[in-house]
Amino acid sequence: MMRRPTLFLTVGLPCTGKTTAAQRIEIEQEALRLTKDEWVKALFGPENPPSAGDVIEGRLIDIGLRALELGNNVVIDFGLWSRDERSALRQAAADRGATVQMRYFELTPAEQRRRRDQRQARAPHTTWLMSDEELAEWAARIEIPTPGELDGSEPIGDPPAGFATWDQWRGYRWPPSVS
Repeated sequence: MMRRPTLFLTVGLPCTGKTTAAQRIEIEQEALRLTKDEWVKALFGPENPPSAGDVIEGRLIDIGLRALELGNNVVIDFGLWSRDERSALRQAAADRGATVQMRYFELTPAEQRRRRDQRQARAPHTTWLMSDEELAEWAARIEIPTPGELDGSEPIGDPPAGFATWDQWRGYRWPPSVS
């Protein structure tokens, strides 16, 4: 009997512990870890072009979904700030017979800034500069997962208006190429 693969989703703002947790999940759950920042850094060095980030996320999601189809656990380490992003991935995993475990990471703004400063001093090559203003702006934009979304008891709703399926929305959100 084959086990059902699991898609692990790390949700949260920068410097809240997502990548550290994803690295632990990778080992403990024998999961393929897909961390966008590592790919952007490898491809673009000090640059962080927004349009390329979306495409890289989309390519990594495609790899992750294929790995689920092959029976492998996968951990997506992007932040996934919107409920629509999380819903699209929950549906894609369900369509492939996989389970989903979502982990939400939250810290006080002071602790988040402390970790940002520590990371910038210790390993500046692994991150980008983030201002206090950006951190505050991002905190205002994130849609915090509900308890039912986190434990999987809340049904996945319909895709946003104008999209017949979550797969269609996913292709829109994570375009296949830089335009």
